[in-house]
Amino acid sequence: MIDVNQLRKGVTFELDDAIWRVLEYAHHKPGRGSATIRTKARNLRTGATVEHTFTSGDNVQDIRLDTRQAQYLYSDGDLYHFMDVETFEQLVLNASALNDALPFLTEGMQLDVTEYNGEALEVELPVTVDMQVTEAESAVKGDTATGATKSVLLSTGMQVQVPLFVKVGDIIRVDTRTHKYIARA
Repeated sequence: MIDVNQLRKGVTFELDDAIWRVLEYAHHKPGRGSATIRTKARNLRTGATVEHTFTSGDNVQDIRLDTRQAQYLYSDGDLYHFMDVETFEQLVLNASALNDALPFLTEGMQLDVTEYNGEALEVELPVTVDMQVTEAESAVKGDTATGATKSVLLSTGMQVQVPLFVKVGDIIRVDTRTHKYIARA
């Protein structure tokens, strides 16, 4: 058990049979009365984001999550299948647990899978991924000053703004945190 005053961004805890990861944390001390701790947390099983308010002195059950390297295999409707690269065990995750990772998943991609007591909860993408451009608007130089961009469609269906020189078939590097173009690979 940990005191709620120790909750910070990124800390995971268990409350009401759900596993939560703190996204935002604020400590509020009014003039009178006890302090309150306001957190915005994501349920790692369902993907739902909820605001929790605790009174100073409350306790929650802290947990330790394990991480292991896995390779993305395929999707079957809302289920996504991964394989542990060491034990070759197959892991299955629901689409709601993948959140922002879906536009970046390509077959054979290696990433980290977070689990608790053998239950796969979420995936952690690498900071950048290389993806192929499948559709690109034709761009004409002319009336632009500097930094002109166009929209392209990547192999996973995600759209990204890129410089005018990028064309169909190019492999580009995309930042998984910002969903923005970084460079040609």
